[in-house]
Amino acid sequence: MTLRADGAVVRPEVEYVLPPLPGLTAETPLSWFERLRQHAAFRKTLILLVLALLWEAAARYTDNDLLLPGAWQTAQAFAQGMIDGELPARAFQSLAVLLKGYVAGIVLAFLLTTLAVSTRVGRDILSTLTAMFNPLPAIALLPLALLWFGLGEGSLVFVLIHSVLWALALNIYSGFQAVPETLRMAGRNYGLKGPRYVLGILIPAALPAILAGLRIGWAFAWRTLIAAELVFGASSGKGGLGWYIFQNRNELYTDRVFAGLAAVVLIGLAVENLVFDTLERVTVRRWGMQR
Repeated sequence: MTLRADGAVVRPEVEYVLPPLPGLTAETPLSWFERLRQHAAFRKTLILLVLALLWEAAARYTDNDLLLPGAWQTAQAFAQGMIDGELPARAFQSLAVLLKGYVAGIVLAFLLTTLAVSTRVGRDILSTLTAMFNPLPAIALLPLALLWFGLGEGSLVFVLIHSVLWALALNIYSGFQAVPETLRMAGRNYGLKGPRYVLGILIPAALPAILAGLRIGWAFAWRTLIAAELVFGASSGKGGLGWYIFQNRNELYTDRVFAGLAAVVLIGLAVENLVFDTLERVTVRRWGMQR
């Protein structure tokens, strides 16, 4: 130890070298299996394979193709439908109708929530309408839709808008309500009002809740469309994947019925993983708003 001019004691600097942890070295590379386990796509694929094996085992135990075809038999029917072009055509027809109703529901939800955060009357309108119509199943409105719009896309788009609008509006409004008051005051200090205030302050801050609402709205719209197409298959003889399932059920092609259901599931998985996950990754996760 040494002494400074003022008499204070100065301790010498000491550097300690810590030994490496036992069994772990920086040079030890991860095995190929450990590297695969880091990827979510591998883990999800593994889950799907396990479910397919359980399905195949249940089908072999039942031993009744009419009641429960196996996963391999369904895969063959799915591949045949893809080769024939019937499954892609039906899926494209369903997605085209879904996109119209989904986009219209999103636009109406944003208009309602913008009105709700701007005026007291708008809040009353939103709360009253969501309390009335959100518990009402969209498929229950199909008879009225058939009466008002006839046997065509108009009826399907009507029930799709109903299935998307209220759940999305509630999520958006809840997200707007959770925006910190500091951000609200900053927007007011810049003179933002009405749509500019919503677009510049509320939507970026409430984006996690908005994306959650978009996911819920998509799921509601997709299952509502398939159910409505099953009814349309019975009444008008045309439709997308729902009609494909209905037609093959009538003809007792159970493997094709399961192939149609597999197409519905695969489209749902593709939209969730390729669209919504990508959208979250490039927005809220990148900005640190969500883990």
